[in-house]
Amino acid sequence: MLKKSLIATLLSAALVSVPMQSMADEPIRIGSFLSASGPASYLGDPQRRTLQLYVDRINEDGGVLGRQIEWTHYDDHGAADQARTFARRLIAQDRVHLIIGGTTTGTTMAAVELVQRQQVPLISLAGAVVVVEPVKEWVFKTPETDRMAAEQVFADMQRRGITKVGLISGTGGFGASGREQAREVAGNFGIEIVEDETYSPSDTDMTSQLTRIRRNEEVEAIFNFDFGQAPAIVTRNYANLGIDRPLYQSHGVASEGFLELAGSAAEGVRLPVSPILVAELLPDEDPQKEPAMAYRDIYHDAYGENPSPFAGYAYDALMMAVDAIERAGSTDPHELRDAIEQTSGFEGVTGTYNMSPEDHMGLDIETSFRMVEIRDGTWQLITD
Repeated sequence: MLKKSLIATLLSAALVSVPMQSMADEPIRIGSFLSASGPASYLGDPQRRTLQLYVDRINEDGGVLGRQIEWTHYDDHGAADQARTFARRLIAQDRVHLIIGGTTTGTTMAAVELVQRQQVPLISLAGAVVVVEPVKEWVFKTPETDRMAAEQVFADMQRRGITKVGLISGTGGFGASGREQAREVAGNFGIEIVEDETYSPSDTDMTSQLTRIRRNEEVEAIFNFDFGQAPAIVTRNYANLGIDRPLYQSHGVASEGFLELAGSAAEGVRLPVSPILVAELLPDEDPQKEPAMAYRDIYHDAYGENPSPFAGYAYDALMMAVDAIERAGSTDPHELRDAIEQTSGFEGVTGTYNMSPEDHMGLDIETSFRMVEIRDGTWQLITD
């Protein structure tokens, strides 16, 4: 009888150990859908390269919880329908534990309903506040919001004594959301939007919109809210018209690509940027300087160029996911979701993240944005 009982106990232990051992051997599956090609490729391709670089580094260092990361990526080309298809594939076919994406507001929002229904954590790399407001249980994001960018711009205008502004923006997801947020917060800074012009993402000349703004003698400065090539066109049109009032852009143009596209026309343009773009200019006591410089050095060694702030959003998303998995000690979706939501004091290259049930971004405007002015073809910190 004792012998049979012992055999039964051993068999039971063996059966229990099989799934436990299987779980230890199972990779941590992270998926992404990014706009690595198409009109938003200057955002998405550096993000893809960042994930590739750091997944490899993490795996070489032993992985997470002793498990390797299995990364599956799809290029959505900036198309919302493709983003939705790939998000569905990542969940149903690839059985990922977590998704990083999309690059843009449009591609992100195309997947939100699906990840909410399937209860898979999503960390977005898109800028618009609509991604996390209202709070969505399974959706988080790492970039600063368009509202924060508008607030930074208007605060700088307020310091310069500017009270009346001409607003110009794209009608795509990011530009439209930025326009809405700018209109909503302008009054908080004693600023009135006296001209409000828009353009289509396919437009190749915004001279007529800028001419209408210029005709209004009340306009003291111009604020353009968009991303991609359009803001560079606006900047060149602005210079060609000889407009002598300050031009501001949003964080949607915070990349070396904008400097190349806009050329000398960008001289004097001001905008809010992530710390990584000006990492070497930050004072030593700035909490973002050390992580930003370390990331820039590793990325530069791998690819021969500095990463953009958009690439930094991907770095923060991956590292935040790794941190949450380690704290949860699990890839169970509910435990992982809770751990992301409990992220506190996480020093990323974009800022310090403090998530909560009421805040699924966790950045504050003071630590995540720096105002810069373009001088002699490069970024210069505004310290006054």
